[in-house]
Amino acid sequence: MAGQLLQPGYEENKLQRVSKLLPCRDVQSSMLLALMGEPEQYSYPSIFIYGHRATGKSHVIHTLLKELDIPYATVTCVECVSLGLLFEQVLFSLFGPDSATLLSRSPSLSDFVRVYKQLCVQNPAKQTKYIVLDRAELLRDMDANLLPAFLRLQELVEDNVTVILLSEIVWDKFRPNTGCFEPLLLHFPDYSKDELQQILSEDSHPSYSTELYSAFINILLGVFYSVCRDLRELRHLAALNFAKFVEPLESGKVNESETHKLWRNIEPHLKKAMQTVYLREVSSVQWEQQMEKEAGAVRGLSAHGHVELPYYSKFLLIAAYLASYNPARTDRRFFLKHHGKIKKTNFLKKHEKTSNHLLGPKPFALDRLLAIFYSVVDSRVAPSASVFSQISSLVTLQLLSQVGHNDQLDAPKYKCAVSLDFILAISRTVSFDIVKYLYDFL
Repeated sequence: MAGQLLQPGYEENKLQRVSKLLPCRDVQSSMLLALMGEPEQYSYPSIFIYGHRATGKSHVIHTLLKELDIPYATVTCVECVSLGLLFEQVLFSLFGPDSATLLSRSPSLSDFVRVYKQLCVQNPAKQTKYIVLDRAELLRDMDANLLPAFLRLQELVEDNVTVILLSEIVWDKFRPNTGCFEPLLLHFPDYSKDELQQILSEDSHPSYSTELYSAFINILLGVFYSVCRDLRELRHLAALNFAKFVEPLESGKVNESETHKLWRNIEPHLKKAMQTVYLREVSSVQWEQQMEKEAGAVRGLSAHGHVELPYYSKFLLIAAYLASYNPARTDRRFFLKHHGKIKKTNFLKKHEKTSNHLLGPKPFALDRLLAIFYSVVDSRVAPSASVFSQISSLVTLQLLSQVGHNDQLDAPKYKCAVSLDFILAISRTVSFDIVKYLYDFL
């Protein structure tokens, strides 16, 4: 509720405004304000804020710093390809555009500390400065001394400065092996269903009542909450599907109070939208065009012309398609480089008049899939857990289907569940001519 934030040293009207801008995050906001203290007081040297994606970490800290007029620098670590860029952004935000010119072309950490201390003498701090490092887990991939130094930057530069690190990773997996100064930890939990309802309902459509939009959000969460807790994804889905929800209202067939009829209209549309949660293999415009063209049953993932897959997953899918539609006896001819002479009469049996594509995909063993995969992929790939996890991901995406029982003693068997058009599109993205390897097209 508005007005719950109380902190000496800040204007009450600004705190009330912050409360309105940060719904369902009163506890975290109050804790951060308590840690920050009054503007001129020294704050704790470093604070580590963690939580899942879209739990309000960046939004809360930036709203507090901006609305309360606190000097701060924000750095998104994924954008910093070098240490120099990171140091320049910090100095630019805290001391102005001319400050970054004091750094050398390839500055070290000691250069940054020296320049920072020099600027502090010229511009003594009147209140605490804050450095916010978003996606802070990427600091672990930079110089080994960078993360420990930022955690105790207040001591190194002898200035009233606090470093705030934002990450989706817990501190136990973040802490350097060599040890470091321990920051204060603050966890941002996932939003509950009621909190998501409250936040999403604030995006109400200007042409319709807030009650109607709230009822739509309630229906949306009833469908998606069990599989998606991401506020950004849910907000995207709400914006994408609201026009379909109010179609009967615009045509005059029903009124706002007949929510059961509105639900009956939107239900099949939401079930189709379930296929695009998190994957985003189609854009919003493409999805709307697809919904206009489709009048029949829900199509699977393989019906889409394009799905974003990792590089080796594409080759695994190609290998699976070849294993499903080529007879096993042809593998030597297609995939063995020094196969010797194979008589054409033995390779092409005249009595085989039916196309394998008409008969449908046949099951294949895991070892055959891997043998074909290592043959068709360009570079050498060692068998690893990564390859096997990508096979599991293809099964999860319903691009492969596992056949047989889980308790069978022999190796698992699979079938490829994608169409010819789909695998041709995937093959084009990796410049692989799959038609040359298909028995049916010889």
